[in-house]
Amino acid sequence: MTVLRFAATAAGIPAEKIFVENKATNTGENIALSKALLAEQGITPHSVIVVQKPFMERRSYATFMRQWPEPRPSISISSPNISFEDYPNDHITREVVTNIMVGDLQRIKVYATPEKDFQIPQEIPAEVWAAYEGLTASGFTWNVIPDEQ
Repeated sequence: MTVLRFAATAAGIPAEKIFVENKATNTGENIALSKALLAEQGITPHSVIVVQKPFMERRSYATFMRQWPEPRPSISISSPNISFEDYPNDHITREVVTNIMVGDLQRIKVYATPEKDFQIPQEIPAEVWAAYEGLTASGFTWNVIPDEQ
């Protein structure tokens, strides 16, 4: 049982009402495969809750808005309420979290380009992009798309 399925059942959601998509290798596939999974069950949702890591909320929203065609259900994005300081643990270091966040920020910009068109555009404030550039210059690059730096 996945952690999220366990949390949902613990919150009182009947197990037969929980559908888990576990074949996707990226956010766009996850959305498309989840939509197909629901369609197989004869479900056309009016609303969807996307549960994601805290630092992937915005990219998940932008991807959902592009990858789930009309009619599109209303969407809520949720993640564990955890600060950046508290996110690293024995299994994921601060360096790993930072690298992931840097790559996700880059994807918010790159994946909204007409060439990629994986997600809707999102505004990135200049100071946030300057932080991205500073972090990549400092070596936080293992999760960035190399040809898009």
